Amino acid sequence: MFNIAILLMGAPEGGGGGWMNLIFLGAIFAIFYFFIIRPQKQQQQEIQEKVDNIQKGDKIVSSGGMIAKVKSVDDDTVLAEIDSGVKARFTKSSIADVNPNQD
Repeated sequence: MFNIAILLMGAPEGGGGGWMNLIFLGAIFAIFYFFIIRPQKQQQQEIQEKVDNIQKGDKIVSSGGMIAKVKSVDDDTVLAEIDSGVKARFTKSSIADVNPNQD
């Protein structure tokens, strides 16, 4: 009975509802872009610049959470010392953060 009443009601008068929905969706997309997508892209670009300019003596944090001090830099890898006498080679793509010249 209730379903039949809803079907008999029909569409509301005035055709402005479609445009309002479109404007609302556009506003939501703009909010997501300016508050979520854009700041995240800027942060990724800053980290990529740091990784590109990595030097001997910088401290790095890998995506796995390893903290190490850079000993040498190659084209796409980095040799880093995790602890005294313990060295590991990381790919530059696995570096999550770079802290230059910190002890």
